[in-house]
Amino acid sequence: MTDDITARHNEKMRKIKAARDKMMATKTEEKGLIMVHTGTGKGKSSAGFGMVMRCIAHGMPAAVVQFIKGNWDTGEKTFLRDRFADEVRFFVSGEGFTWETQDRDRDIAAAQNGWKIAKEQILDPEIQFVLLDEINIALRYDYLDIDDVVDFLMNEKPEMTHVCLTGRNAKPELIEAADLVTEMTLVKHPFKDLGVKAQKGVEF
Repeated sequence: MTDDITARHNEKMRKIKAARDKMMATKTEEKGLIMVHTGTGKGKSSAGFGMVMRCIAHGMPAAVVQFIKGNWDTGEKTFLRDRFADEVRFFVSGEGFTWETQDRDRDIAAAQNGWKIAKEQILDPEIQFVLLDEINIALRYDYLDIDDVVDFLMNEKPEMTHVCLTGRNAKPELIEAADLVTEMTLVKHPFKDLGVKAQKGVEF
């Protein structure tokens, strides 16, 4: 009986591999991707920083521009600035969440400065991956013009440069322009559901 199950399993895996190999043979194009991580669930920035780690491992120079979490002492900011400053450029343009600054004009100025830095990094031929962390929040509140951002990504971004944009409520125009869109779905969260505050190593 066990031998029969093993034989059926092996045959199934052989068929899957053959189909997979056939599909992979048609995937020959390489291009710099526009990627969006959005949705109400946790993990959007974390996934973006995971790709930054991959870039470090592959010797691909990267840059990070944070648009909102300016005054947070985040683990990723400390880690990258202290240990991988040569591999990853890290910029902070935001001064915190909008309800903390209480100053729309200042928030707009910070976001626009961040976008200026972002464009410089994306256009830099040395940089291969750029993470625009929480830019979707700046776009949601119209601190940045969505048409300007999409036009730049579609028409000025170098062909082989990857750009990842994170944050809730990604605008439809950005989703349409992106090559890859992932929506994180909230099922349960300790802050909202259990009254547990944000904790080191998990949220920041």
